[in-house]
Amino acid sequence: MPVENLHKSVLLTETVKLLNPQADELFVDATLGLGGHAEAILSAAENVKIIGIDQDTEAIEFAKEKLEKFGERIEIFHANFAEIKSVLKGEKVDGVLADLGVSSLQFDSAERGFSFRFDAELDMRMDRNSETETAAELLENLSETEIADLIYKFGEERNSRRIARRIVWKRELGEPIKTTKELVETVEKAIGRKPKDKIHPATRTFQALRIAVNGEIEILEKFIEDAIDVLKTDGRLAVITFHSLEDRIVKQTFQRLAGKCSCPPRLPQCQCGAKKEIEILTRKPLVSSAEELDENPRARSAKLRVCRKLN
Repeated sequence: MPVENLHKSVLLTETVKLLNPQADELFVDATLGLGGHAEAILSAAENVKIIGIDQDTEAIEFAKEKLEKFGERIEIFHANFAEIKSVLKGEKVDGVLADLGVSSLQFDSAERGFSFRFDAELDMRMDRNSETETAAELLENLSETEIADLIYKFGEERNSRRIARRIVWKRELGEPIKTTKELVETVEKAIGRKPKDKIHPATRTFQALRIAVNGEIEILEKFIEDAIDVLKTDGRLAVITFHSLEDRIVKQTFQRLAGKCSCPPRLPQCQCGAKKEIEILTRKPLVSSAEELDENPRARSAKLRVCRKLN
């Protein structure tokens, strides 16, 4: 299948406009995916260069095919976006982009275990070459309380305790959950499913497990700090999120780095060390237009926040 048919990059026009690539500038696409955003940035001005980072070797192969026309203007590294400083080795850049969504390649690959539309092994690792525990292994090794806390924290699922209880009950029967279908059935039996439900009852549980398996939340705040650190003065960081937990972290981290004091209001003097390092360019997050949603329903939850480094 052609690369361009596998994945539509969300908020593409808005992202490129706010990153504002100029001739000869250097950017980092910290979540390269299939290369849609990178292609648009490379095409935006003469001799723009990109360093692409991705932990999914399958996605990297597709991106190489899509971007080979740009020759030496694109350099790709197999790494996690949290490793941006290690990849750059002290080099400063004009802009950084991180699209935190799961690509259609991953969702639509049955064997990856990201989606409950297919019956597959419950894997969910972005980097299948890593030694990270799979989602199935997490559900086999964590306690009932740990599973419930994980689903509640990362999935914002109100019925997390009922779901965790059912998962552990099956495990104690000698039937640990190994596949996506088994997890879907377990969640449905734990909390039920109504015909009028707009969102499948297993959606939040799948989201929570994916985030936990890949450590997505733990590394996000540090990534933002590191990304701003590698920017040149006036360089820009753009982050696209797909659920409220991620967006909240981006918003709060931007606010802190923009100098917003987090001390209790009654303190006579700021003690949190708030220092204005960035200017926030998106007062509210940008969301997809109606036209984009018609073409790509998966963009419905996407939010874009952008900031500029001050010095």
